[in-house]
Amino acid sequence: MEFSFGASASKIIHSTGFSDLAGGDLIMIAVACTLVYLAIWKKFEPLLLLPMGFGCLLANLPLSMMAATDSGGLLNFFYQGVKHEILPPIIFMGVGALTDFGPLLANPTTLLLGAAAQIGVYTTLIGAVYLGFNMQEAAAIGIIGGADGPTSIFIASKLAPHLLAPIAVAAYSYMSLVPLIQPPIMKLLTTEEERKIKMAQLKPISQTVKIVFPVVVTFVCCLLLPGVTPLLGMFMLGNLFRESGVTQRLHETTETHLINIMTIMLALSVGSSMTGDSFLRLETIKIIVLGLLAFGFATAGGLIFGKIMCKMSGGKVNPLIGSAGVSAVPMAARVSQKVGADADSSNFLLMHAMGPNVAGVIGSAVAAGIFVSLFGDMGGAADTHAALAPVIGNPEPGIQALATVVDAIKQ
Repeated sequence: MEFSFGASASKIIHSTGFSDLAGGDLIMIAVACTLVYLAIWKKFEPLLLLPMGFGCLLANLPLSMMAATDSGGLLNFFYQGVKHEILPPIIFMGVGALTDFGPLLANPTTLLLGAAAQIGVYTTLIGAVYLGFNMQEAAAIGIIGGADGPTSIFIASKLAPHLLAPIAVAAYSYMSLVPLIQPPIMKLLTTEEERKIKMAQLKPISQTVKIVFPVVVTFVCCLLLPGVTPLLGMFMLGNLFRESGVTQRLHETTETHLINIMTIMLALSVGSSMTGDSFLRLETIKIIVLGLLAFGFATAGGLIFGKIMCKMSGGKVNPLIGSAGVSAVPMAARVSQKVGADADSSNFLLMHAMGPNVAGVIGSAVAAGIFVSLFGDMGGAADTHAALAPVIGNPEPGIQALATVVDAIKQ
């Protein structure tokens, strides 16, 4: 058998991934490296952006068979946990195990601040419809305003799986940028005197109340909105592990090893879905812009309602804690503390801000349940898009779409 060095060399070269590298692959590899850079050197959500960025890198190496769509691959196996709604609820259980409901129970009115911050979710939904997304896609994009990564992934996997990658990247990227995004809005919407307001110390909450609360919330919310049960139910179960006093081993496992393992799997699988075909689209730019607006509106909504509570309480509520109504726990609460301390170094708002911060987690989960109930059983995306999505520049379809949303909510 005659040996040809040239033919053998050519065969080896064509068997490598270098021969299949395309422009889209190179762009996505650059995106992956950017996420890794932000995670390591800028410390932006490193526990999420680092594995997500590396998953994106693996998925865009030609012939690697590591993309989420490559059946039989390792990351495709992980991705089934996203597709079948397994990983986000388990992570929510870990978040529940880490969460103290004490500040919320000590001052129940802060629940309203968490609800007010959800205005970012609903205004973004309307904006997404106006920009041409169908109702299911718009609902998935709107949840970015809740500042809750697992909830965003959960809803995207149910309503708009083809938009999972850009929605996840937008959600986690803006969560990591909360310390940069929120302070300018907080200072714009509050006065120096308001930022200096000192709040009274919170009263202690009994263990019995802390045990009863997650059970009651699960019973009421999951009966009202069955679609929210996987998220809210697991969140409350994790918190019950924490507060019951009889499941220390389960609590320790849930808040440490389990949530860490699930985070690795979730971030890798989401990163592996970030291929050129799914990410390099005009829709991605729209989602990034809408995500920023969602965070801005959510922060503003919480602050404005905080100012209302400040007036109604006779100046006893610092409006800054309203910005923590977004559910980026505990980062948003820390931002409230920092801005308040900048105005008065003796001001301590962290525990007060944890109330609306935890309420924001519940609020975003409830918003997700509403969207699943309204849009989860709608027809095909193409039909929905044709019926509801407006044409940019033509306000009449946008008004019709808004009317449809209002009618659906009334029903």
